[in-house]
Amino acid sequence: MSQNILERLVIEQGQTIFREGDEGNRAFIIQEGAVDIVKTNAAGEEVILGTVEKGGIFGEMALIDDQPRMASARAASMVTIIVISRDMFRSKMAKCDPFVRGLLGIFVKNMRSIVENRVNQ
Repeated sequence: MSQNILERLVIEQGQTIFREGDEGNRAFIIQEGAVDIVKTNAAGEEVILGTVEKGGIFGEMALIDDQPRMASARAASMVTIIVISRDMFRSKMAKCDPFVRGLLGIFVKNMRSIVENRVNQ
C-alpha cells in the first residue's frame, strides 16, 4: 500500500482491535468513536487504562520500541480508525531530530513501567 493512501477501518462496538502481547505493526488514529485500552492484571482481571476518543492515537508505543502490545484495544463504540503502518511511521520518525526520537523511546519505556506497576498493585 502506498504511503500516500490511508487505510480506514470501521470497527463494531466491543470488537477487539489488537490484543495484549500481539506484535505491534500498526498504530491507529480515531476518526469517529472511542476505543478502550484494556490490560489484564496479575489476578486475571481486566483493567481499563483509559479511553481514546476522536482525534486520538493508540498503538504507537509498539512502533516506537518494537515491543509487544502492552495492552489490548477494544472498540468502546462503533469506531472509524485510520491505520498508520510501521513503514509510514518509520518514515516519519526518520525525519525527526535524533534527540526527539530518543525522548520518545524513554517516554515509552517509562509508560510501560508505570502501567505495569499500577495494574499489578
